[in-house]
Amino acid sequence: MIQPDSNDIPVHGPLILASASPRRHELMQQYGFDVRVIVSPIDEPECLGDGLSPAQLAEALAHFKAKSVADTLEGGTVIGGDTVVALGSRLFGKPADRDHAGDTIKALAGTTHDVVSAVALLDAKTGRRLIRHDTTAVIMRPLTDEEVETYLDTGAWAGKAGAYGIQDYGDAFVERIEGSFTNVVGFPMELVCAMLADWGIEPAPRE
Repeated sequence: MIQPDSNDIPVHGPLILASASPRRHELMQQYGFDVRVIVSPIDEPECLGDGLSPAQLAEALAHFKAKSVADTLEGGTVIGGDTVVALGSRLFGKPADRDHAGDTIKALAGTTHDVVSAVALLDAKTGRRLIRHDTTAVIMRPLTDEEVETYLDTGAWAGKAGAYGIQDYGDAFVERIEGSFTNVVGFPMELVCAMLADWGIEPAPRE
């Protein structure tokens, strides 16, 4: 976990979500946060160095996304996120194509694997940052080749770490989880709320 660079209270300004993910945007709205979406103008690096743990990789990518947006702004609080799926030492990000998605789902079927989501807060004016992560264990039942092919035909694997989204078809594969549900969706909202509260940012009151 990367700690804040300073104890100064940042000048918040608008809350900006540095993510193209509609799921993250929807979660922020559901939890009462009014966010402006600005997608990172820079493609994320394909390699950040060997030997990173799943948490270190997710945190590095979340920070990269947030910083690439913060660098274009004069002020505001930028929040970025990234999710990786880990099965032992194997890491799974977003599949490149259908074949890659099939290989990923087959590798994860019948296993207990970890979903690691990192969250990065950056104050665009001061450079202050806070980066944390959350881990949820996912127990997935075994799948037949026919089930995998039927799932691949839906296209629901696209853009999802581990080639599945628990909020979509993936919930038919998952026997249970141990930890945060929203973490598996891609944004651990319990952690997000706690981090924003540390910076004095609270959701809008519900009517």
